[in-house]
Amino acid sequence: MKILIVDDHTVVRDGVRRLVEVLPAIEIAEAESPSEALAAFRRFRPDVVVLDINLKNGSGLDALRRLRADDPKARVVVFSMYSDIVYAVSAQRDGALGYVSKSAPSDELLVAIEKAYEGIAYVDTETAAMMAEHEAHGGGARDLSRRELQILHMLGEGKSLADIADGLGVAYKTIANTSTRMKEKLGVERTSDLVRFALETKGGRMLGRETP
Repeated sequence: MKILIVDDHTVVRDGVRRLVEVLPAIEIAEAESPSEALAAFRRFRPDVVVLDINLKNGSGLDALRRLRADDPKARVVVFSMYSDIVYAVSAQRDGALGYVSKSAPSDELLVAIEKAYEGIAYVDTETAAMMAEHEAHGGGARDLSRRELQILHMLGEGKSLADIADGLGVAYKTIANTSTRMKEKLGVERTSDLVRFALETKGGRMLGRETP
């Protein structure tokens, strides 16, 4: 099995390397940025990519899309610091086979890698439970577009609609209109409800349909 580890922290790459070295007949390559990841992917042609979301000079989700554009059969396990429904949904939507939080037991990453090698999807136990509870309460995150998920993340980070517009390089009205569509999809009334939704899908408590 050939594994490409993409993370911008050397200590994390070293830890993943030590973990996966227990697998039989393994070859390992490393990268720390989206551009390095794509170059290494083309050169090394790994069986499985272990990919962080937060990377040097870019986003892991952007890197995921680039890898999948280069090879639609690319098998990617997102290994993220976020135990977060919205990130997990984003990763799955962009073609990741696996999603594992860095707070999960280390053997879950091994399981995800082995499953991905076989072409089978896997989400770590904690995140999967959060996603199941979320769906039981009516879901919502899966109804959002990629850009809407991105805006939801930024709201959860404490950014205002104006901040988000500046950060994405678009007009405030565009973000405001998108926010309105998100409220309709999630069945909430105010921007504060969107913020609460973003925070609660990170924390494991699901937002109901009532508003305060």
